[in-house]
Amino acid sequence: MATLRETFASINGWIKDIIEIGLSLALVFLVVDLLFGPVTKIVQNLSVLINSFVGQGIVGLIALIIFLAIYRK
Repeated sequence: MATLRETFASINGWIKDIIEIGLSLALVFLVVDLLFGPVTKIVQNLSVLINSFVGQGIVGLIALIIFLAIYRK
């Protein structure tokens, strides 16, 4: 039977894999939108997401920095 630490490590690995797949798909959709126009509308969604961070001022900037720091780990 796996220990609790091994179980969490396994789950963490699965989550990282799912996030990598999602980011890869987002990149593909971004290229498709840039080449063929607003087919998937990911450019609009990304601009809304970025504007939501920027619209909050310094708090949004700090949240964005924390989000990027967590992602880079």
